Amino acid sequence: MATIKGRVRKFGDNVDTDTITPASTLHFPIQEIQKYAFGPIFHEFYKTVQKNDIIVAGNNFGCGSSREQATEVVKELGIHFIVCNSMARIYFRNCIALGLYPILSKEVSRLFNEGDEIEIDIEHGELKNLNTREKVSFKPLSGDLKRILDGGGILPLLKKITEGADILHTQTQ
Repeated sequence: MATIKGRVRKFGDNVDTDTITPASTLHFPIQEIQKYAFGPIFHEFYKTVQKNDIIVAGNNFGCGSSREQATEVVKELGIHFIVCNSMARIYFRNCIALGLYPILSKEVSRLFNEGDEIEIDIEHGELKNLNTREKVSFKPLSGDLKRILDGGGILPLLKKITEGADILHTQTQ
């Protein structure tokens, strides 16, 4: 997974969790919540999402409450990467826990417009606008954060570890 390409879905600054998942929808199942995702700023966003779309946003993406649904719904929509200038700390942690890759790079949002093609080089920490050829760097995640993401999120990783431990335990008996 060294290089990823996708279509940019562009958002501005301070996209809060109430914009991502309006509070009035939180009692719905996640498949229903996705119909309202980003609704206050992008009506029926879910109808326009395509495979390999990548969110590019400005400062403070995911600010507001710590509702996990605001991260889960993005993943449910089929988006696996959020690239932004900065991200709220709790949203960043929710991304890692759910297996949604957050990429932080100051001033990255100025390089992209809605619909541009983006290329992400995870290994070398480089973002490229394939339309304009402009590039910007970022610090790739490493250590435990990368391990959790590579495992698909915290629960899938723990399941793999547990299943591995069961296999080891069974083999030693």
